[in-house]
Amino acid sequence: MNRTCEGRVALVAGATRGAGRGIAVELGAAGATVYVTGRSTRAGRSEMDRPETIEETAELVTAAGGTGIPVRVDHLVPEQVKALVDRIDADHHRLDVLVNDIWGGELLFSWTDRLWEHSLDDGLRILRLAVDTHIVTSHFALPLLLRTPGGLVVEMTDGTADYNRDNYRVSFFYDLAKTSVLRMAFAQAQEIGPLGATAVALTPGWMRSEIMLDHFNTAEGTWRDALASEPHFAISETPRFTGRAVAALAADPDRARWNGRSLSSGGLAQVYGFTDLDGSRPDAWRYLTEVQDAGRPADVTGYR
Repeated sequence: MNRTCEGRVALVAGATRGAGRGIAVELGAAGATVYVTGRSTRAGRSEMDRPETIEETAELVTAAGGTGIPVRVDHLVPEQVKALVDRIDADHHRLDVLVNDIWGGELLFSWTDRLWEHSLDDGLRILRLAVDTHIVTSHFALPLLLRTPGGLVVEMTDGTADYNRDNYRVSFFYDLAKTSVLRMAFAQAQEIGPLGATAVALTPGWMRSEIMLDHFNTAEGTWRDALASEPHFAISETPRFTGRAVAALAADPDRARWNGRSLSSGGLAQVYGFTDLDGSRPDAWRYLTEVQDAGRPADVTGYR
């Protein structure tokens, strides 16, 4: 990765694991200073009870060539988010990239319970984690981001606008959470676009996150073992692929052309020419539509 983000300051909110970690590392590889936030630290875990920590992510950012700064933040607590932004302002007087990747709902939603069967407390908690956190973070971070022309806001979600419009995402609360973030990116674009900044929604494809690999009882080095039980997992991608999409957007002087758009890691790879760590370019959402959802046998030929 060229150091195309040298001198830039980024905040990746929700960078403990998954896409957030991949994005933070790739921004670091491009030379950025990256504030990585989350609730899991070496001093204590969130209710997710996962081993990944923000300190670990920050070390990976620094090892990649950037400067990683871990800050424990609960993005549902406005005072903590304001203190974070105040710290970035005091340290650097600027914010160039804001990535809202806060989620944390993996253990709360059910793929089988319908709205009236689903735990209401868990459902409302999902919406708080997936929607309110993004709103709180943007509320405090946008004034600093807008201070320097050309700022970029990336709202991370699951599914493109086209795909989510035509497909129910299995669970009422999951569907609402992910489609709400798409609209949130569009709404921010209307407000910050005239002020010289850009807001987009971005989705990875079928991502080999730490949680997904655990689900298949495998690891990144042996991920193809999962194909025995789920052949369509062949289209999957690493979190770093999404990270390269964000780094490419941040480095693009013409990024405003994407303002308000719904984008995917695979789609942006076709535009910017980056690849996943294995040199491939998985185009997961086209594959899901044309192969998996169409009931065709798993075959990634032409899709990565």
